[in-house]
Amino acid sequence: MVVVMEPGSGDSQIARVVEKLKTYGMDADISRGEERTIIGIIGDEREVDFDSIASLPGVERAMPVLKPYKYVSRHVHPEDKVIDVEGVRIGEGLVFMAGPCSVEDEQTTLRIAEEVKQAGARIFRGGAYKPRTSPWSFQGLREKGLEILSKVKRQTGLAIVTEVIDSEHIDLVGQHTDIFQVGMRNMRNYALLSRLGGASKPVLLKRGDSSKLEEWLAAADYIVRNGNENVILCERGIRTFEDYTRNTLDLNAVVGAKIESFLPIIVDPSHGTGRKDLVLAMSKAAIAAGADGLLLEVHVRPETAWSDGKQSITPDVLREIIRSCKQIRDLE
Repeated sequence: MVVVMEPGSGDSQIARVVEKLKTYGMDADISRGEERTIIGIIGDEREVDFDSIASLPGVERAMPVLKPYKYVSRHVHPEDKVIDVEGVRIGEGLVFMAGPCSVEDEQTTLRIAEEVKQAGARIFRGGAYKPRTSPWSFQGLREKGLEILSKVKRQTGLAIVTEVIDSEHIDLVGQHTDIFQVGMRNMRNYALLSRLGGASKPVLLKRGDSSKLEEWLAAADYIVRNGNENVILCERGIRTFEDYTRNTLDLNAVVGAKIESFLPIIVDPSHGTGRKDLVLAMSKAAIAAGADGLLLEVHVRPETAWSDGKQSITPDVLREIIRSCKQIRDLE
């Protein structure tokens, strides 16, 4: 069960709801978001009188939610969430996040940033910390990479999204980014997710490579439950038996996430395919499926990229993707 309080409801009204729930032997988990407070109910709901809870002052609605995710459920929040990031409204229109897999030297990174801005992207992506399967692979420039990202923002005005891989790094990364990215490896790092629930900046949550839709949304619940409603879902492909592509881009999840959740969702066709020759087609398919935007790996010279060059597109291809996707969205 979830109790949704009216916007502006006071502490005394919230306390009255909690007190009423305790008479039924229930515990309450209170999530205070920017817009409203949501009270999650813990315990056996069979004896709860929903109407009596819904009639309390300050309560907007009370409802049973039987799925493993409650706070991000569309039953709780019927309206689509729009997240403002430095004037870019994610969930309203299309947003394009683009840049290299890894932050490289300052000159190359700034050149890529200028190119993706001219192509029409509004948010720059680049990894300063790069968790890799092999300990011998390039792990990112770390603090130096974060400093380069800050320079990108100062010089281009682009908002920044970069990955945070450890709870200890949240404050440091937060000084240099506008959106915290949680990579697929950390989708189940519940300590990190909970800490990001207390952050003041949005979180881009990538789907784990072997995660079901409900597990992905339950991971988002860890963030929202701790007070941060500004979560952006990112479908980046799942692991299947198919080895023609790096991953299998699951566009069913775009539609499913829109049905089940109020959160905006973007698609990463770069990791979803692992092949630059498939990125344009899958980008268009993602927008046709209802995605709110794309996360794309772009490099001025993919053949020399420090990581993921095989799936990185050029700025010219990015321009074509943005043009084509806007045409598709205009058809709706």
